[in-house]
Amino acid sequence: MNTDLATAPMTVISPEGLSTLPENGSAPGLEAGKGPLWTVVEGRMPYPEALAAMEARAAAIRAGKAGEAVWLVEHPPTYTAGTSATAEGLVDARFPVFKAGRGGQWTYHGPGQRTAYVMLDLTRPHGRVVARDVRAYVHGLEDWIIRALDRFNVKGERREGRVGIWVADPVTKRESKIAAIGVRVTRWVSWHGIALNVEPDLSHFGGIVPCGISEHGVTSLHALGIPATMEEADSALRGAWTEVFG
Repeated sequence: MNTDLATAPMTVISPEGLSTLPENGSAPGLEAGKGPLWTVVEGRMPYPEALAAMEARAAAIRAGKAGEAVWLVEHPPTYTAGTSATAEGLVDARFPVFKAGRGGQWTYHGPGQRTAYVMLDLTRPHGRVVARDVRAYVHGLEDWIIRALDRFNVKGERREGRVGIWVADPVTKRESKIAAIGVRVTRWVSWHGIALNVEPDLSHFGGIVPCGISEHGVTSLHALGIPATMEEADSALRGAWTEVFG
């Protein structure tokens, strides 16, 4: 694998362009051992469009017609409900609400947050992640985020019984979530993924109980005093990828 992935150029397209990405035998990432095609989606992609594009891509991967992919997206302010979401978790529906079909509860997506949608063929191993093991895959996503945060000298951690990645917030003096994880695996192809808070409006999280956890807060790189750009966050995610997924 390319050890300079963090600085390698990425495909940059409009939201409409996701449907035109290559889906034939020459698609990057189609051959086992060749990494996924990384794509940055310009602007703010409406959530329903991303959901439909992900589902189509995952189906194409299962059919052997498309390569694996990682899409880096920003959404307009949106609340999404996972399969475990309850009505009580939606406190104030101030933004559009959508059913996501992924695991987990309520999540906010919006400007300043990097959402990474990961579509992999889990019938084969990826670096440290063994084949056909959803728990190992989720653990790999957690490790990926932790390693990306380490590039900003931020210590991200797992917590038993709490989904996502957590950091010690120096302002509130309590643990706060900096990244969310929600996945779906259909016939051993993953979709959905992770959301890293770079510089979102943290007040927007007040409309939900994030991931069903009310006793802890939400933070971001900027709230921690790290003025990272979205491009720098993307570079950190790409660089950390090979350390986990090969």
